[in-house]
Amino acid sequence: MAGAAALAVLAAACTSPTGEGATGSPAPTTASPAVTGQTSAPTTSTASPSGSTTASPAAPTTPPVPLDKPAFAVTGGLDIPWSIAMLPDGSALVSERNTGDIHWVPAPGRPGKARVVGHLDINRQPGEGGLLGLAVPPDFAADPVFYAYYTSDSDNRIAAVPWRGDRIGTPHVIFTGIPSGTYHNGGRIAFGPDGYLYVGTGEAGDKPLAQNLGSLGGKILRITTAGKPAPGNPFGGSPIWTYGHRNVQGLAWDGQGRMWASELGQDTWDELNLIRPGRNYGWPEVEGRADNPDYVDPVAQWRPAEMSPSGIAIGPDGAVYIAALRGQSVWRVPIRADGSAGTSTRHLEGTYGRIRDVHFVGGRAWILTSNGGDDRLLSLPPSDLGVAR
Repeated sequence: MAGAAALAVLAAACTSPTGEGATGSPAPTTASPAVTGQTSAPTTSTASPSGSTTASPAAPTTPPVPLDKPAFAVTGGLDIPWSIAMLPDGSALVSERNTGDIHWVPAPGRPGKARVVGHLDINRQPGEGGLLGLAVPPDFAADPVFYAYYTSDSDNRIAAVPWRGDRIGTPHVIFTGIPSGTYHNGGRIAFGPDGYLYVGTGEAGDKPLAQNLGSLGGKILRITTAGKPAPGNPFGGSPIWTYGHRNVQGLAWDGQGRMWASELGQDTWDELNLIRPGRNYGWPEVEGRADNPDYVDPVAQWRPAEMSPSGIAIGPDGAVYIAALRGQSVWRVPIRADGSAGTSTRHLEGTYGRIRDVHFVGGRAWILTSNGGDDRLLSLPPSDLGVAR
């Protein structure tokens, strides 16, 4: 399929209990048709358009924020912020699902104010689609391009977005054909230690897609920055890395290089999974632990009322931290050397409402709220999340 030249994103209102755990949701609209297959990709190995500059904000010159400083708002007035992506100088980009705005946030301790640095045109509709995950590649300093996952009129797709130092350039679509719907659009993207882009997708409300290796829905994908299947993928020329997922919204790697993913369940279990290439994670045949060798069991699971997980991060203590939407918390999950989980603990319960993403910045914990009003990016002392010293 030919990549679109401009972005048209379906913005979203609050979501359903069977999706992201919200209540009082508007009536769903008709889901966009599921589109399977994969994208047209640029013929070059880089997604950066010619003429991209290498300008970037200067490195911080003031002391970092003390680790024990009480919680404060880094920026507010956001409309369903979705993703935090760090730039090499310590500043960050934050996506807004409903508006298509991208905000720049200065590095901790650096003078300056957060501001909008670009806007992606959207076609706003109720549901979980919109401008979702952002990811910054490891070679960003040499080639300043980041990546955005968003919902178009017909599918979910990924674009390479040039960074001009103080604004975004013209996006270039590198990957299309991820099924979209009112619910279960996935959306988290992240670069792994191998330098490839990993993509968490949802089954868009069409459950059988998760088990269908001919569909990109309900999968974790692994692609190059040109939108091609990455070398070494388990299904030949397919971008699919794992399958049998309902709605993946968190991706992270621990100090051993192991990949972890959070997954929203339906009515019974939400999951934290240790990801192994080529494996089947069971949806819709099973939800939670199945004790069936055909499927990979989650390392940890929770009732949706306690969790509805979104973004995850590995903390400075090596534990997995999970942002909980319906659970209105951050969960800390200690991980053992053998890949099993210790006893998880719940933090910030009800303090800030629904939490969409979590990140560790200069030793501090950053979280994004997702309450559908005056949402905020907050900086907290790590002790607020139970980070072990």
